[in-house]
Amino acid sequence: MRRRTFLGAVLAFDVAIYAILISGCGGGGSSGSTPPVTKGSMVVFGYNDLGMHCMNQDFAELCILPPANTLRAQVIDRTSGEGPVITTSGIVVNYSIPGNTGSNTKTNFWQYAGALFGANLPTNIGLFGFGLSGTMQATANNDFWAHGVPLTPLTDATAIDPFQLGHISVTKAGIEVASTDAVVPVSWEIKCDNCHTTAGISVATDILRKHDTKHGTTLESQKPVLCAGCHADPALGAAGHVGVSTMSSAMHSSHATRMGGLTGIDICYSCHPGPQTQCLRDVHKSKGLTCLNCHVSMAAVGDPSRTPWKDEPKCGTCHAVAGHEYEQTGVLYRDSVGHNGVKCIACHGSPHAIGPSMNARDNVQAIALQGKAGTISKCTVCHTSTPGDAFNHTSGSAGLKRLSASKGIR
Repeated sequence: MRRRTFLGAVLAFDVAIYAILISGCGGGGSSGSTPPVTKGSMVVFGYNDLGMHCMNQDFAELCILPPANTLRAQVIDRTSGEGPVITTSGIVVNYSIPGNTGSNTKTNFWQYAGALFGANLPTNIGLFGFGLSGTMQATANNDFWAHGVPLTPLTDATAIDPFQLGHISVTKAGIEVASTDAVVPVSWEIKCDNCHTTAGISVATDILRKHDTKHGTTLESQKPVLCAGCHADPALGAAGHVGVSTMSSAMHSSHATRMGGLTGIDICYSCHPGPQTQCLRDVHKSKGLTCLNCHVSMAAVGDPSRTPWKDEPKCGTCHAVAGHEYEQTGVLYRDSVGHNGVKCIACHGSPHAIGPSMNARDNVQAIALQGKAGTISKCTVCHTSTPGDAFNHTSGSAGLKRLSASKGIR
């Protein structure tokens, strides 16, 4: 495999539990000292766009996934004079991961980033230019993001924490006008060592050697190896090689028939993120659903005709409320909008953490905003008073308005 330059530009918990969390007790973890959401002229919603970001810890031989989490936010001006306005102008949105200020001592990623990705990265800066704290960028989707944050599950206090709270702060003219906390999930529990356990060699060498034997490659002699160098991975913006299966198809298809006596959700958690982390934690989990209710099977996920990170389960497959729109055509849940431009994910929660979540930290934002976990349903979170017209669940332009970076769209 040739070295390739990286091409990616690209259930209810109550207020008392929240009070425990922000005081640093009860598992509040690394974000225990951050303030609650402030709600005056503006309100900010924070969310992660993956249910769980998986990553390697060691990159000396093999890279399946780098540290590259993404934190996003949408800001609404509550007192614009014309009702709530989605805004990206005149404000600065900063982020941090309290209790996790550096990753370079927790993983050797930066030592091998050049060989793997052709990228000369400053220490603690990820593949897309963001660090563990900084300023989020406005996107074309009327929100902000910090893309590819190189977060690891190991905190500064050397605790493994896959559900750390990121802090988001909005300032206007140097004064904070809104803030929130949102989970930034990450795990390196990837359990390749469940099966790749040949005596005398590392797990990574075992994987590469088996690949060489089966496919006639010479990967073992080319360490470190980037899997996405050959197998396209849209999540990384890696094009792969023409005629070679995508990373998702290769992984899921090749392992679908090798899971021994495992069944159901144990098949999923045998690899990602792992049996301890168990990233499915939302309202669906509380109602008894599993990964397979949406994703069907490992073989289905590995279908060669499927485009990874594009062909995903749809909310509208199961939910059908009259007059409600769900994902927009050709748009993922994490990018779709409803209620006049508000991101679906802002009110309902991140994938695999849709509220109310079984993980208390996922509920922190909703509790701070409206006093209870679950979907944001209290009108005065965004409106200064309860509107007289009925709530709509569509992406139309009435009601909430959007304010671009350059001018208002009325």
